[in-house]
Amino acid sequence: MSQDYTMDKEEIYSKVMRAGRRTYFFDVRETKAGDYYLTITESKKFTNDDGSFHYKKHKIYLYKEDFTDFQENLNEMIHYIIDEKGEEVISERHQKDYKREENGETVEAQSEENTTPETSSFTDIDFDDI
Repeated sequence: MSQDYTMDKEEIYSKVMRAGRRTYFFDVRETKAGDYYLTITESKKFTNDDGSFHYKKHKIYLYKEDFTDFQENLNEMIHYIIDEKGEEVISERHQKDYKREENGETVEAQSEENTTPETSSFTDIDFDDI
């Protein structure tokens, strides 16, 4: 196999989108015939037990002849999810270190697993009454 297939072509135009421990790379590249195509790469950071880390990458190659169908399907799926579940990210409420903005201040919320019921919901029992 020649080196051309193992090395990525130089990007013509690139954008980066960071999303927590995931990063998305959108790169316009050129085919051997001189046409352009899009690569979308998801890079996700994983931390090992010893504190070192590594990245896992997944890449999609998208060619011009598929742009219209891809865009239509992507838009349909996005609208379906928002129509069904709204724009709130539900999973954030279940993360231990979830922080949200409330009245301009950052409020640290506990996950539902770590919350304890308020003591006011319990009946106060005096053992002398037993």
